[in-house]
Amino acid sequence: MSNRELVILGTSSAVPTRHRNHNGYLLRWDGQGFLFDPGEGTQRQMVHAGLSAHDVHWLCVTHFHGDHCLGVPGVVQRIARDKVRHPVRALYPASGGEYWRRLRHAAVFADTDVIEERPVSGETATEGPLTARRLSHPVESYGYRVQEPSSRRMLPDRLAARGITGPEIGELQRTGTVRGVTLEECSVPRPGQAVAFVMDTRLCDAVFELASGVDLLVIESTFLSAEGALAKEYGHLTAHEAGVVAAESGARRLVLTHFSERYGFTDEPAFLGEARRAFGGTVVLARDLMRIPVPKRR
Repeated sequence: MSNRELVILGTSSAVPTRHRNHNGYLLRWDGQGFLFDPGEGTQRQMVHAGLSAHDVHWLCVTHFHGDHCLGVPGVVQRIARDKVRHPVRALYPASGGEYWRRLRHAAVFADTDVIEERPVSGETATEGPLTARRLSHPVESYGYRVQEPSSRRMLPDRLAARGITGPEIGELQRTGTVRGVTLEECSVPRPGQAVAFVMDTRLCDAVFELASGVDLLVIESTFLSAEGALAKEYGHLTAHEAGVVAAESGARRLVLTHFSERYGFTDEPAFLGEARRAFGGTVVLARDLMRIPVPKRR
């Protein structure tokens, strides 16, 4: 299996701070790079993280609030300047097409033709390994899920009991049957790995569907529960709600991010405590330039 990890480029919400840049997340996935929500300063953060424009194959915007998209011009222009040759698929809410065009062509530069626009509409949309689901926010917003196809795990004891060895194992995997022995007799289902990326939203069915059974859940936790009413009013989650999503969805590793500027590093234990009240798995409180591996399947 190829290396799969999340590189955190920014963890603040609407206002960047001295210690937290605007949003930005690059998921490395089998030689592909999924860049989610490049906020202001993302191009520079990529340099600090040792990433280049050539690492970006997908550019995914959840919605068009500035902290989730003001880095688009710099990233696009860097893709052009560095002469990236591979296709870069750009997903964004179709309803914000005018904002996309302004960002995409925000300044004079030698343009590139590698960016393939894939506007998202409706309740659910699929593009390659990505699924987008509409969330609950004051402006149209989508969450994303990256999903590996399911496969089957071969069971050596069952193979040996049926005399299936050597090249016949590969044939069984390819064709589904060898000498009357079926693939189902010698294997069990293996769900593919999955990562969910859930930004600005209230709790809604789509959040839980995106997060269902994922290995890595990257989710906003803009507020602590004391500001729960404010979170709901502005279409955000608290750290405790993020923990509830992870627990009820069966996520394996929870990454909290998108923190209001009102909180500093001294508030981190409170965020962790609130999430852990609901979720007993691994909780990571994101900081800029952190690298988080996608947990390997057991």
